[in-house]
Amino acid sequence: MAFLHQILRDTAQQINASQKRYPLAKLKRMIRDASPVRSLRLALIGPFGLIAEVKRRSPSGGEMNKENFKQAPAAYAKSPIVKAVSVLTNTNYFGMDIKELARIKKAVSKPILRKDFIISEYQLYEARAFGADAVLLMANILDQKGLDVLFLKARELGLEVMFEAHTQAEIRDIPEDALICGINSRNFKAADKLWAAKKKKPLAAPAASRGGADPTVDLKAFSLVKHLPKEAVKVAESGVKPDKVHEVARLGFHAALVGTTLLQAPAGVEDMLRQFERALKRV
Repeated sequence: MAFLHQILRDTAQQINASQKRYPLAKLKRMIRDASPVRSLRLALIGPFGLIAEVKRRSPSGGEMNKENFKQAPAAYAKSPIVKAVSVLTNTNYFGMDIKELARIKKAVSKPILRKDFIISEYQLYEARAFGADAVLLMANILDQKGLDVLFLKARELGLEVMFEAHTQAEIRDIPEDALICGINSRNFKAADKLWAAKKKKPLAAPAASRGGADPTVDLKAFSLVKHLPKEAVKVAESGVKPDKVHEVARLGFHAALVGTTLLQAPAGVEDMLRQFERALKRV
């Protein structure tokens, strides 16, 4: 897929640039002074809740509402239904960099998930040094060996891992002892076709909030939850709105990762969080 391949090429270039700014030796020194890790898994065990996201833009949603982006950390910090915060650290596609982790860590006393296209052990050192408590490993960009190697290194660094899959084949590559697993309803093949049709960079894709349903999301993917490791905490990613949380919880998920719905909310982040809170009372 040209879309995903371009992302990975850009990610490799971003890693090279980061290694010049923050050599591995410097990251190791930073880790020695890093604050203790907050457990993402323990935060998600219990009543259904949200992993709320911070990002400036996205390939499918375009630019986020600037005021919502500004208010998000404080809103997430005080919301009883936000169990953890996901921070995008990919500059090219989400407008964020690794330093955002440290900023959000100071503002929110909840576990912080580094969400990025992680393909290198260097990114794990980087995540731990800048305040991440957990990292996302994606089965559509890493093979089974790659997932195993990065899982082992993450645990050595004290990081928890949330694995992400889009298909049943990808789920089979996830380690059997995975403790947090997500099903992402984002259809990268659809995103690839949309990008090709536009013949522009991914950020030119229309925002779902401007034209109804997101054409790159397929909520039927959430039925794959039954194939995830039985003991894992399960997270539904992408496309979850207040009117869908009851259905998602009924399928067996423990939480939903929500970003664009909050950050594009016309009435603001806090209003949308209240909508989720009302919906969750029925779960």
